[in-house]
Amino acid sequence: MPDDTIQLIGYTLACSVPVVLIGAFILRATSNRSLTTSMAVLVLIPTLSTLAGIIGVSGLMFTHELQRTAIVLAVVAAVTVPAAILLGREQARKTVWEKQIREQERAAERSRRELVAWISHDLRTPLAGIRAMAEALSDGVVSEPDDVARYAGQIGCETDRLARMVDDLFEMSKINAGTLRLDLEPVDLRELIDEVLAANRPTADRAQVALRAEQPDRRIVVAASDQALGRVLTNLISNAIAHTPPGGEVALSAGASDGQAWARVDDTGPGIDEADLPRIFEVAYRGTAARSPVAADGVPTGSGMGLAIAAGLVEAHHGEITVQNRDRGCRFEVRLPLSDN
Repeated sequence: MPDDTIQLIGYTLACSVPVVLIGAFILRATSNRSLTTSMAVLVLIPTLSTLAGIIGVSGLMFTHELQRTAIVLAVVAAVTVPAAILLGREQARKTVWEKQIREQERAAERSRRELVAWISHDLRTPLAGIRAMAEALSDGVVSEPDDVARYAGQIGCETDRLARMVDDLFEMSKINAGTLRLDLEPVDLRELIDEVLAANRPTADRAQVALRAEQPDRRIVVAASDQALGRVLTNLISNAIAHTPPGGEVALSAGASDGQAWARVDDTGPGIDEADLPRIFEVAYRGTAARSPVAADGVPTGSGMGLAIAAGLVEAHHGEITVQNRDRGCRFEVRLPLSDN
């Protein structure tokens, strides 16, 4: 047993430092495997190194005092190790949560910038057309009744287009703010699909795109807001029509499996670039030129928020929306829980 302070310090270091080094090695080896193990080792290092230092100072003489000290350290370890593990897990969850929040904030900020850029561009086009036609009418450049009627009709179309963009902005703002509230009730998915197809058939005819439905004979009942779910299907069909060349086909099918109802929109367009698939449901994201909507034969280009709104409304229904390429074209699929009614 050491007699002076210097010897006491030397014996303590000689016995405790190896324990610390071994603990550091174990901690490094297990850092990428288990948080529980890492936290337990982290707490045991000072406890065991303290015990090793006391044993070394005592000259390896297991006296009654050493036994009492060992018991105290064992009790302390029994209390601190579980506490450290729980606190460590809580801190890890908090860290992960904060990281996810930061990533979501960055993604939201990027989406807002893109939204402002797209909307600014898209609003200028109809506004410029309305201004030009209004000036032509007011200056008397257009005076023939047929031309005046045509200009007035075109102004009405562009005004409706602006109104749809504003509606999309309002809907998207509610989704992003988390203030969207839906009144869910039993809805037969087949009946809703018939209504959506009837509403979109004139647009498909103008675009020279065949529109058809494939549905089972039995009812497919889901808990949904018929207006919101109808908008989801309308947005998907409008998107498919806008990206399907003349002579192509858009098919809307429905069914049920594994306790879920599903609705699929298949088109025969150019498909979606693999690099665009992860971002296809982001606000104002339109991807590569192959999937950029082009106004033709009365088909509107849209605000670039249709798919983002569809994804938000599906999430509000506790469902899931996915997209994948097929051999020809692509498929959007919506899955919703089946209703008990």
